[in-house]
Amino acid sequence: MSSAGWVSTPTGSHLRGRKSKDTEPELILRRALHAAGARFRLHRRIAKGCTPDLVLPSRQVAVFVDGDYWHGCPVHFPNRSPSGPNAALWLTKFEAVRERDAKSTALAEEAGWLVVRLWECEIREHPHGAAMRVLGGANAPKAQG
Repeated sequence: MSSAGWVSTPTGSHLRGRKSKDTEPELILRRALHAAGARFRLHRRIAKGCTPDLVLPSRQVAVFVDGDYWHGCPVHFPNRSPSGPNAALWLTKFEAVRERDAKSTALAEEAGWLVVRLWECEIREHPHGAAMRVLGGANAPKAQG
């Protein structure tokens, strides 16, 4: 990896170049929402420091699709404990993701948006159900796997 302090390892090579936009779970959700008749906008900045994966402006709903690994799905990655020369850096990165998620949610809510956060696994396992959560503006906690 190019950041200072990171040591390139064979086990971490698959993480290089991961997409942050238009990921497979996002595409699955977008297809399900479109099939349900929803219209949305992609990656629209709704506040400084807050750009959801998609927004439904007419409903004032901001949607964040959280990857299971990076965001720490409690079912699939409840105890991420990296090892190796980059372990401390990974833990710092995971904490920064948690903090960014909390900040983005707070900023969106302060701007008057209803926030729906969905796990990658929830979308993959139940695309229609995930779309219905978005359309219903369900602000319930993310489903557990």
